Amino acid sequence: MPLQNRVDPFGAIHAVPERGLFTGNRGILHDPETKTLLKKRWALQAWIICVCQFRNVRREPMSRNRKGGKAGWTELFFLDEVTALAAGHRPCFFCQRERAKDFVGRFGEAFGFAEPRAPQVDKRLHKERLASGGRPPGVTVEDLADLPDGAMVADGSTVYALRSGKTLRWSFAGYGPPADFGLLNGRTLSLLTPATTLAVLRHGFRPVWHPTAEA
Repeated sequence: MPLQNRVDPFGAIHAVPERGLFTGNRGILHDPETKTLLKKRWALQAWIICVCQFRNVRREPMSRNRKGGKAGWTELFFLDEVTALAAGHRPCFFCQRERAKDFVGRFGEAFGFAEPRAPQVDKRLHKERLASGGRPPGVTVEDLADLPDGAMVADGSTVYALRSGKTLRWSFAGYGPPADFGLLNGRTLSLLTPATTLAVLRHGFRPVWHPTAEA
């Protein structure tokens, strides 16, 4: 049975078979005895995105992966970087140092920080993430053209990623075929990707997409 460690664009954590391209964490959120989540959904303001393979390190998800047999950070999984960014995560400085430097550097450009630091990013994101209490702003179909590629919006529980002037319907298994913005005419949509991340995307950060987005 799948563990409850797959993250959707809202930042909620599910138990589904699909794992996705990236892992990451929000601190220690699980009981290693039962491999189930605790009530909390984050333990740190630093929500990060990690690669699934790094320096031949092997971990058993939701187990005891810290020295002394203690619970290590809870491994979360994302379809792709676009999904993780919508959920409020950002690249890790340990296993994705260049990606993380790029993200934080573009954050500095967007908000006028000469020497931007990751904690500045995390503090802003923590106020905006839906899973940590942020409220998604409403947008209309007319607003979509002004959003950067990699932004995600929701029509109720249905999520769409924006790419090259089209919408791609999201699922844990991948993206559906591209459709015109007009598909969503008359809908009141919610903007899932945090405002801070949108600014970073507008300043040139290019997220990694699942291969189904290329189909």
